[in-house]
Amino acid sequence: MSNVAGFWIRLGARLIDGLLIGMVVGTLVFLLQLDTASQAVQTGESVLAALYFVLMPVFLYGYTIAKRVLNIRIVRKDGSNVGLGTMVIREVIGGFIYGITFGIALIVSAFMVGLRKDKRSLHDLLAGTYVTHDKPAHWEQESKV
Repeated sequence: MSNVAGFWIRLGARLIDGLLIGMVVGTLVFLLQLDTASQAVQTGESVLAALYFVLMPVFLYGYTIAKRVLNIRIVRKDGSNVGLGTMVIREVIGGFIYGITFGIALIVSAFMVGLRKDKRSLHDLLAGTYVTHDKPAHWEQESKV
């Protein structure tokens, strides 16, 4: 594991990604004149967020939009790119654990990222991932050409 990303930059990326998802949902709600309090809208937003956080890193070499802007990405412990199974474990199973512990595990994870030398949270440990400032290997090779 090299060049690990710390707490504040990871938190910033998550907040920016949340704002982006909220803006997309808000725009759709406005354009389609939907009731924001409806169960369908809330479920749709949750599904959209889950798909975003699971699929974007799979297709974009570990990046979400905000992680790309902040130059951090999710990688497997061996430095390779994440796959669908890894991201489902990291985001869905990790999120489930945070939910069933009423957020206590999330607070523990925040302290883990802030205090551990490897900056890995509970969902990182579950999925065998970490967050790094390193670019994908093929990007490094292209920049040397």
